[in-house]
Amino acid sequence: MVLFFALCFVGVAIGGATALAIFWPLALVHIRDRHPEVAASLGRGAWYRPSALGWLLRGDYRATGDRNLSGLATPARVSLLTLIGGLVAAWLLWLVSWWTGA
Repeated sequence: MVLFFALCFVGVAIGGATALAIFWPLALVHIRDRHPEVAASLGRGAWYRPSALGWLLRGDYRATGDRNLSGLATPARVSLLTLIGGLVAAWLLWLVSWWTGA
C-alpha cells in the first residue's frame, strides 16, 4: 500500500511537470518581450537553468510589478513546487517501504 501511494505521488509530480511545461515557457516569452533586464539576468537557456528555476521558486518575478508576468509565473511556480513535492514524497514513501520491508 505504501508503494501505491508513492506511485500516486509520482503521478502528482507528472502533473506538476506538465503544468510547468505549459506555464514556464509562456512566462519566459513574456520576460523576453517585456523585461529585457530580467531576461539578461536569467541568461540564455533559462528553461532548464537551475539559477532561473531558483529565481522562479523564490518568487523574484514579483519585484517587476507586472501583473501579467505574475499571472504566468505564479502557476509555473506552483507547478514546480508540486513537481518537487511529489517527487520528494514518493522518495520518502519508497524509503519507508524499503526500511519496513513492505
